[in-house]
Amino acid sequence: MRLLFWVAVLFGGAVGLALFTQFNHSNVVLFYPPYRVELSLNLALALLLLVFFVVWTILSTVRHLSEMPRRAAAYRERSRMNKAQAALRESIENLFAGRFARAERAAREAQAWDAQAQTAALVGARAAHRMQETERRDAWMAQVTDPEREQARLVSMAELLVDARDADGALETIAQLQAQGARQIHVQRIALRAHQHLKNWSEVLRLARSLEKRNALHPVLALRLKQMACEAMLEERRHDAEALSAFWRTLSADERRAARIAEPAARYFAALGRQGEARRIIEDALKANWDSRLVLRYADCARTGQALPQIQQAEKWINEHPVDADLYYTLGVLCLGEQLWGKAQSSFERALKYADREQQTRLRVRTHLALARLFEETERPEDAQRHYRESAMLAA
Repeated sequence: MRLLFWVAVLFGGAVGLALFTQFNHSNVVLFYPPYRVELSLNLALALLLLVFFVVWTILSTVRHLSEMPRRAAAYRERSRMNKAQAALRESIENLFAGRFARAERAAREAQAWDAQAQTAALVGARAAHRMQETERRDAWMAQVTDPEREQARLVSMAELLVDARDADGALETIAQLQAQGARQIHVQRIALRAHQHLKNWSEVLRLARSLEKRNALHPVLALRLKQMACEAMLEERRHDAEALSAFWRTLSADERRAARIAEPAARYFAALGRQGEARRIIEDALKANWDSRLVLRYADCARTGQALPQIQQAEKWINEHPVDADLYYTLGVLCLGEQLWGKAQSSFERALKYADREQQTRLRVRTHLALARLFEETERPEDAQRHYRESAMLAA
């Protein structure tokens, strides 16, 4: 449709020009003494148009000739830029593909264009780091001097240092980042790894909590890190009851109920003579998550002659877990401590009945030993010897 329109315009212009020249009888007279030139108006207009095109052609030719050096330089610059960009793309692709030597070589070629030379240096540094070329990595990083790329340099350097297990260097680099106001989640992840290498468990716990709130850590990984940190910090305070209590109060309810945290905490509190607090820890944790480690630790929370409330609690749990061998063993230990011989014996025998023969061998050994002790206390040496033999055979 558009082509048809322009054809119509062209033909209309041609018809108009033909009519104009046909009916135009005017003349143009030029006086240049002693000469007099007389032309028709149509010829004069044609000559003016011809002169215009000739002059325009000459001027365009001169302009193009004068611009040829600049155009040649621009062409060479474009060619160099295109080659450098292609080299940078190749470098990044080789880095992701694990071809680190090629990646470093292509990064060097990509530096031919100054605008991306420092970006190529960052890629080259990562490639050299993957080949464990520390000196070359640092040389690449030293080329990144642009203030606009300072943050990229620091983040990359921190990540490479922590990957090389230089946690102190990584934290120094992160401190420079934080001094500039950087608070990215990725930087916190790097700091978490560095503190984990250095066993700075208080910082590990703080960062794991912070990243978990931002959904920046997988929940399973966050839980594992918090458990590791809490276990280590509990162990550091195991000889100081006040410090242990103060730290325990700083934990969240979910952290206190985790079996891997509650079990050592109860063990340390019980060892320090705070059986009541240890008992509350285990009972609270078992409400949220039934775990055999907590069940077995429950017997250590009893004071001699004061275990009746715990026996009653264990019997309530048996109504909910009627075939739990660990629970029957714990109830037997509690009853044994209170010299409830008959109830202790029946509990131990049920523990042996419900214990898995392949997966709970250790529990069966401990149960036989407890029965042997019980029979010694009740002056039944033959039965005691029989259970000692059973425990020895299982242990072997």
